[in-house]
Amino acid sequence: MLNKGADWIHLDVMDGSFVPNISFGFSVIEALSKVAAKPMDAHLMVVHPERWFERLAENGVSYVSFHLETSAERSSSHIDTIHSLGMKAGIAINPDVPVESLFTYLGKADYFLIMSVFAGFGGQKFMPESLERISSLQTEARCRGTEVMIEVDGGVGVQNASLLREAGAGVLVAGSSVFRSPNPLAAINALREA
Repeated sequence: MLNKGADWIHLDVMDGSFVPNISFGFSVIEALSKVAAKPMDAHLMVVHPERWFERLAENGVSYVSFHLETSAERSSSHIDTIHSLGMKAGIAINPDVPVESLFTYLGKADYFLIMSVFAGFGGQKFMPESLERISSLQTEARCRGTEVMIEVDGGVGVQNASLLREAGAGVLVAGSSVFRSPNPLAAINALREA
């Protein structure tokens, strides 16, 4: 179904430390890599993201984001490592991290993941203040004369998809709004058209 309808396949990887939940590891990602016809996008909600990079590359993952909260002093080297492995590098932040903390990585990271809920739990309500955070990042990128790809994850649905795009988001991650729908493919199409 995702191969038919989605643009990317988003993988929420949780370690039980950075976030209290545990999701899945390499065995699931390896199995997915054998059937995924769309680019895989790994969102690492883990304490030591660097432990994942090489095997994610081996499994054909195209995009990897790690949380600034876990890697502030190593973020530049993480970006370099991800690039050296042939993947696109993203930096994610939770809603309580100032969006300005991402500005120094404009022109270095390939994309930024703005969490519009707190990482680690599906089905949370979208935080409307995320729109201003997205807009601020997009505005700063323009001021610096650089392009920026902004991904948004958390509470994304048809009710806010157009607002997110208007604010400057280019990638919308939809979990509950798609998978809790009676017709997931129709839900994906509705998000595109919203």
